[in-house]
Amino acid sequence: MSASLWVKCFWIAAALALALPLLVQAAPTPSEIAAARTAAEKGDANAQFSLGLMYGRGEGVAKDDQQAVAWYRKAADQGLAQAQHNLGVRYDTGAGVEKDLWQAAVWYRKAADQGFAKAQHNLGGIYARGEGVAKDEQQAAAWYRKAAEQGDARAQNSLARMYAKGDGVPRDAHQAVAWYRKAAEQGDAVAQSNLGPKYAEGAGVAKDVQQAYFWFLLSTTQGFSAAAQNRDRAAASLAPEQRAAVQAKAREWKAMR
Repeated sequence: MSASLWVKCFWIAAALALALPLLVQAAPTPSEIAAARTAAEKGDANAQFSLGLMYGRGEGVAKDDQQAVAWYRKAADQGLAQAQHNLGVRYDTGAGVEKDLWQAAVWYRKAADQGFAKAQHNLGGIYARGEGVAKDEQQAAAWYRKAAEQGDARAQNSLARMYAKGDGVPRDAHQAVAWYRKAAEQGDAVAQSNLGPKYAEGAGVAKDVQQAYFWFLLSTTQGFSAAAQNRDRAAASLAPEQRAAVQAKAREWKAMR
């Protein structure tokens, strides 16, 4: 594969893996797929991972979950963290392979030990639920923290929830707010919905119904309907000019991101 073609295929794979907007054509061409397949069959782990993504999403090839698993496994066996994580997801969900939560935990752990944040978050969830491993909330919190400190919004929300409930860590409303805010500021709708009540109730932060309304509003504008009732309750307690100011702030916040 030429250097320029490989760079293009690599960034296609990276964008698919991380849900980034593609700056090149979304679907690889037949020649690019053939080149990636040739490299994959020669043992190139990144090419194997790319093929797994293509089959998993039906990008340039017919969607085939079993083929996705097969190529992820080849790359995972070579130690590629992204492939180990994706293989873990396949075992976790039973897509293209028989569902096996113990195997999911094994592959998440391999990727997590390499510092792959998504795997660290998913491994934390495995420990929090006690699926495939013995339930261990301290381990769950530890893995959530590793991912959260790398900026993973889902992990920040999960760690905040642990602090809010006192699961695996001492209960700490201030820490809960801090981590919810980090995720909310990244645009995580669930964290925005979770941060809203903290402001509405004054739990871990000074009570501020306008701020509560702001976060509920942002959450619902992303389609998170679970925040709608709280949004409406907060709105009802504000004067019309206060609601308008918050709505303008929310529009400005979204426009800047």
